[in-house]
Amino acid sequence: MTNEDILTPQYTPEEIERFNAELDGKTPQEILTWAVDNVDGLYQTTAFGLTGTAAVDMISKISLDREETHLVPLIFLDTLHHFPETLALAQTMADTYLAPLHIYTPPGVSTAEEFAAKYGEKLWETDEGAYDYLVKVEPAARAYKELGVRAVITGRRRSQGADRADLKVLEIDERGLLKINPLIGWSFKEVKEYIDKEGVPYNPLLDKGYRSIGDVHSTAPPDPNAASDAAERSGRWQGKAKTECGLHSNYFVMKKKFEEKAAAGGEASKQS
Repeated sequence: MTNEDILTPQYTPEEIERFNAELDGKTPQEILTWAVDNVDGLYQTTAFGLTGTAAVDMISKISLDREETHLVPLIFLDTLHHFPETLALAQTMADTYLAPLHIYTPPGVSTAEEFAAKYGEKLWETDEGAYDYLVKVEPAARAYKELGVRAVITGRRRSQGADRADLKVLEIDERGLLKINPLIGWSFKEVKEYIDKEGVPYNPLLDKGYRSIGDVHSTAPPDPNAASDAAERSGRWQGKAKTECGLHSNYFVMKKKFEEKAAAGGEASKQS
């Protein structure tokens, strides 16, 4: 752990608890308005899933009501293994909403071919933890440091189940980063209804049965017979107990494991 990894929290745990009591049950728009008014260093981290694009649209409307340009810049972690549809949507969202878009890739590479040459073929199979660290955890930490990020808006919802079932509107992670979950109380159906009503751009893969979209190699349509939102992410990492990509896992644990494997000469040791 280094000092540069630690953020100074904007609010005490007691204040966060009070804010959560006040914000629980509020609409996503009310939560986002609160965040814009009360949080410094605010960004939205998004892979442009359905909830993320809905949040972008809501923030745009808040910005326009104030006659401001898009008030919350976007951070997109390009793993270099996204679907082409996801990459196209990222640019469409930035162009449509005039939203500042900051794109971060794994350290030292800018293509999937470079990634394989530097870190190993199919690293997600040979060392899943190292892969998650390189494509999500390290780029996010780099973005937070370079951009001065102190808080992020996420697209997580309680209805997605697993580790997300007990989410609160506001959370402070182990680094002191404030995470804001504005659509926490919405179902997938409610998000899709908003997208359709407001004409928000969305990933065309959703029309092919996908619901949660990540990397090409770890994403498939969920079971069409599974009606609950808890099955929404079942198309991700099929056959594995895994439910998160690492971005919302403990940063220090992920970093320590990666560095220990690198020191021992594993695949990840190719990082320079």
